[in-house]
Amino acid sequence: MAVLDGFDIDAPRWDQSTFMGRLKHFFNITDCRTALLSASRLDEAKAIVDSCRAGSIPPGTTVEQMHYAKKLYDSAFHPDSGDRMNLIGRMSFQVPGGMAITGFMLQFYRTVPAVVFWQWVNQSFNALVNYTNRNAASPITTKQIGVAYVTATSTALATAVGLNLYTKKAPPLVARWVPFVAVAAANCVNIPMMRQQEVLNGIAVTDENGNKLGHSTKAAVKGITQVVISRVTMAAPGMIILPIIMQRLEKHRFMQVGNILLIFMVPAACSLFPQRCSMAVSKLEPDLRESINSQYGDRISHVYFNKGL
Repeated sequence: MAVLDGFDIDAPRWDQSTFMGRLKHFFNITDCRTALLSASRLDEAKAIVDSCRAGSIPPGTTVEQMHYAKKLYDSAFHPDSGDRMNLIGRMSFQVPGGMAITGFMLQFYRTVPAVVFWQWVNQSFNALVNYTNRNAASPITTKQIGVAYVTATSTALATAVGLNLYTKKAPPLVARWVPFVAVAAANCVNIPMMRQQEVLNGIAVTDENGNKLGHSTKAAVKGITQVVISRVTMAAPGMIILPIIMQRLEKHRFMQVGNILLIFMVPAACSLFPQRCSMAVSKLEPDLRESINSQYGDRISHVYFNKGL
């Protein structure tokens, strides 16, 4: 039985500076089985993590038990606020939730009413995911949430319906790719709109040890850009490759293929960039850069922040 002498609950289990280390991390916390656990079981895991942070580890606890508690904590609790996230918005729900919605969008793409309905469902799902995984240190009002939701949904619907009508005479495979274009366009609107407060007011940046240095809008832009790229990448294989496979498969088998793709792509896309993002002080806003340099000189070369997922 491994002991916990010197165990740091917040130290990454895998090297987060490498893609493979991040991939292992996100495979761990996006495990869809954790979405089936009760709130009380998740709260127990949080209590263990909090106890470990306070230096009070239950007797007999092993390293593997602590790693599992941290896995449940990371999968269900927000890294900024520590609050339990809603089930649908968690990354661990992306596989079952995203699989079903992607399957329906790719299957029912021929008629305008079907396109409108499933794009609306998808953007409602995405809006909740984007809100849940935002940088929670930047609050957003109900009005801003509403504007972001309506704008992103309208963008997706306009893109999907317009392309659907435009490709009426195109080969069936081309028409099947319309949902991906609509999803990609909507992500480019949905995520920045849902996290607009971060762009307007900046997000907290810290030194390597977590000491707050100020707020940066440039850091917010960098983080949101990386999240947009990750989300589009997450959807790409299922919505570009899957239609080709669907041409040769029976109606119901594509759901199994979609499930396999999402199981891999959710953690892979999240792993493209570190969640604890870094940025050179030289690239920050002039006033923040001057403030850091005046206080710390050249001792601090980079700042760190949570980019969200």
